[in-house]
Amino acid sequence: MDTVRVRYMVNAVEPAVEFYKTYLGFQVTQGPTPNFAILSRGHLELVLSTPFGPGGAAKPMADGRKAEPGGWNRIIINVADISQEVDRLRKAHVHFRSDILKGPGGSEILLDDPSGNPIELFQPGQ
Repeated sequence: MDTVRVRYMVNAVEPAVEFYKTYLGFQVTQGPTPNFAILSRGHLELVLSTPFGPGGAAKPMADGRKAEPGGWNRIIINVADISQEVDRLRKAHVHFRSDILKGPGGSEILLDDPSGNPIELFQPGQ
């Protein structure tokens, strides 16, 4: 029971699956189908769903709001060398929301998946 699941709404499943596999080291554990996939990395399962289709995640809320990609909630992936990771991903033309930011706990940067969902790369302070 130490696995954590996060759901991201994506515009299209296949480009999102390829992005997470190619650039962030995730493995496909279920699917993909046109509307759904589950990927894993360590103890994290990333559930990818489209905001349309037969699944419950695509259904509107009681007040009419609908799920959509993007926003500011994010998964955080710890890295050993943030500068090296950023260089690698910039060469692949991955979109970053920020430059590397340093704080009391370490360094972080935000990047977007193909649907605009943020991912934080975090290097803990020494």
